[in-house]
Amino acid sequence: MTIVGPIFLGIAGGSCSGKTTLVSTLVSSLPYEVTTLTFDSYYCDQGHLPMKERALVNYDHPDSLDVSLFINDLRTLRSGKPVSTPIYDFATHTRQSETVEINGTEIVLIDGILLLVFQEVCELLDLKIFVEAPQSIRSERRIIRDALERGRSPEQARSQFLRTVQPMHEKFVEPSMAEADLVINGESNPLESAQQIQSVLLNTKFARPDTP
Repeated sequence: MTIVGPIFLGIAGGSCSGKTTLVSTLVSSLPYEVTTLTFDSYYCDQGHLPMKERALVNYDHPDSLDVSLFINDLRTLRSGKPVSTPIYDFATHTRQSETVEINGTEIVLIDGILLLVFQEVCELLDLKIFVEAPQSIRSERRIIRDALERGRSPEQARSQFLRTVQPMHEKFVEPSMAEADLVINGESNPLESAQQIQSVLLNTKFARPDTP
């Protein structure tokens, strides 16, 4: 089967629910040309604030994201043109001067915690997926990730999870699951989840039989 693209496949869910793992599995297993785009790259630059104040910003609130730029880039990709996406430094809470050029392909995998919170974003997604995982699992994964990848101590990561991550999950992320076309268990085998998503793709209007 051939995919009539570019198809925007959105993957949302709580912090450390398994979105990145699912995206990686889809990239390696889908028999299509795939591009990835993460909403995490679109956090607002906090370089105008002193470092101590940057750490106090609620990065789990929808207002922390540059949604206008994100939507503009999605529309540009949809039109068949490349975009230059930001590179966000989570250690300093600033954007780097460099950008990454992304081209639209048959499938564009778009992931983000708050992806389904914004109605205008939802309207641009062809298939909306929500990855669900218990709080205990997400908290444990978050502490390990932040310590290894984002320059934070386990104590800082744990404090942030309790102070902003979980409250914002309950206020914004969990309710956005209602927008999803498909809910995936973040504790399940990612390859099986990827196969489930591929099956959905093949049985929708996005696929057409290959011509001889």
